[in-house]
Amino acid sequence: MSKLTDVPKRILIGRALRSDRLGETLLPKRIALPVFASDPLSSVAYAPGEVLLVLSIAGVTAYQFSPWIAVAVVVLMFTVVASYRQNVHAYPSGGGDYEVATTNLGPKAGLTVASALLVDYVLTVAVSISSGIENLGSAVPFVVEHKVLCAIGVIVLLTLMNLRGVKESGSLFAIPTYVFVFGVFTMIAWGAFRGMVLDDTMRAPTADYVIKPEQQGLAGFALVFLLLRAFSSGCAALTGVEAISNGVPAFRKPKSKNAATTLAMMGLLAVTMFCGIIALAAATDVRMAENPAKDLVRNGVPLGPDYVQNPVISQVAEAVFGKGSFLFIVLAAATALVLFLAANTAYNGFPLLGSILAQDRYLPRQLHTRGDRLAFSNGIVLLAGAAALLVGIYGADSTRLIQLYIVGVFVSFTLSQTGMVRHWNRHLATEKDQAKRRHMIRSRAINAFGAFFTGLVLVVVLLTKFTHGAWVALLGMVIFYVTMTAIRKHYDRVAAEIAAPEGPSDDSVRPSRVHSVVLISKIHRPTLRALAYAKLMRSDSLEALSVNVDPAETKALREEWERRGIDVPLKVLDSPYREITRPIIEYVKGLRKESPRDAVSVIIPEYVVGHWYEHLLHNQSALRLKGRLLFTPGIMVTSVPYQLQSSEAAKRRARRQQDWNAPGSVRRGPAQVRSKESSDHKS
Repeated sequence: MSKLTDVPKRILIGRALRSDRLGETLLPKRIALPVFASDPLSSVAYAPGEVLLVLSIAGVTAYQFSPWIAVAVVVLMFTVVASYRQNVHAYPSGGGDYEVATTNLGPKAGLTVASALLVDYVLTVAVSISSGIENLGSAVPFVVEHKVLCAIGVIVLLTLMNLRGVKESGSLFAIPTYVFVFGVFTMIAWGAFRGMVLDDTMRAPTADYVIKPEQQGLAGFALVFLLLRAFSSGCAALTGVEAISNGVPAFRKPKSKNAATTLAMMGLLAVTMFCGIIALAAATDVRMAENPAKDLVRNGVPLGPDYVQNPVISQVAEAVFGKGSFLFIVLAAATALVLFLAANTAYNGFPLLGSILAQDRYLPRQLHTRGDRLAFSNGIVLLAGAAALLVGIYGADSTRLIQLYIVGVFVSFTLSQTGMVRHWNRHLATEKDQAKRRHMIRSRAINAFGAFFTGLVLVVVLLTKFTHGAWVALLGMVIFYVTMTAIRKHYDRVAAEIAAPEGPSDDSVRPSRVHSVVLISKIHRPTLRALAYAKLMRSDSLEALSVNVDPAETKALREEWERRGIDVPLKVLDSPYREITRPIIEYVKGLRKESPRDAVSVIIPEYVVGHWYEHLLHNQSALRLKGRLLFTPGIMVTSVPYQLQSSEAAKRRARRQQDWNAPGSVRRGPAQVRSKESSDHKS
């Protein structure tokens, strides 16, 4: 089967790379910005729309609060950026929030952060790709009509790219990210020029629609709750800020300084684009609704289920540039592409975090193993499967998915900043230099304010979004936490159980005797080979063992045994219920019980076939027996294989295929060498 899958695997993934090919590519700031900041920069494509969607519950009059919500998001963004600038200086190793929380708050806090980040990475893929499909659908209707299929197709494509070991190529990330940033800034500048200088009237395609409010006349606590919910939705603009703190080792020297500068650049760009889109949405009268089929009305009639609601950035671009214009299409394509690339941030983060957790024995060890292309293949496939499942369940609807999204982000933010406060407290207790102490006190104040503010936002998010889907993210975090705790307990228990003791033990004491048992069903070549092997082992005692299922066959076996004069005693076990496995298990257990210091060696003859379909024609009794005997203490199991002709044919095929190389797996030599070899062959 491995040969059957080898060719397609090499075509899709590429030829295997040697371990010594694993290297680190150091990035300058201009390349590191699009590589690590594509997620937070792309968040401005859907975060403004989430604010307007929530405000639409109270009708279009609630849109007047959107600028104030934008201001609150800006303050939060700068707080988080300033806090993470302290992180990258204090922990430049790239461990990120998991390392900070584990080191300063303990393993449980670290595991909580890890659970939040794993959920966050899965949602990053699901939300970014779903939002990218929606933005691309504003220019290509076919895409939005088949959202789920197209979204899963993009997930598969990204998965194959990452399985091939495609690194953070500067051109791959830089071009679409900078095109997106340039397009958004051009849209903001041209929109401001048209509105403020030319006094043009720019109208979004939904400007003439009427929003039917779900709750009219909201005031007091209800209005405050709605505004808090809109603010928590706008906090989606902060997703991915932590990616730079995880990628500090990939920066050029001075690593920490360059990472901190990149963080500041990312924060400035993100808040400017976020505020600009919010302002243009208000100027062009964009109308959004959580349930547009019923709540958006045109000429007194609801739009109905056939209406497709385009994202805010697409509606603003249509109002500023004109529908179908070159700049409109470029911005739509760049937005979709940068959202797809933002999902790729999770493909870098999830497998790496999974590898660290596997090394710490919180996840299966397979996640720590690199694949053929030196990528953490198992983690990549696990991430893709989880994201595709979410996309399928939620219909690739970014609005529904984003309700799950913010919780994990702010859990990691809050615990990370709290851990940094503990970090500075620990260092201040021993630091005597006054200049360094002043720097530490300032950093502690920044992290303390960041912990307080992000913790406050976390409470707001939980209160306002819990019933709208945030409970799913919390449930996912709990499942990850419980699972990882159970895995760690299992590994610790196994490690303690198999640890080699310092002094003598039962495992190091030589058995007093070895009692060998050869299992026999009938006399044939595999049986004779197994008996010959058993004699070679020179055990203290040797016997053949058979089970009486059919009296006639058992009688024939005894007669054949005596006729051949086989000098090994044959013992037959009665089995009134025609079982084979249980009598053998009970017999060998009895041998162990009679002589606990003896070793019992069970030798099983089996023949090997060469085709997969031939396995279906045999009862696999040897396989079942081995499976049961492996769970019987003190029993050693030995298989004596006998290869059939079909198996020999399979071996010859394997040798032929070994001489054949898959396309691209071996480079050909220089042309002159090949021509010389060819001429030698001809001569």
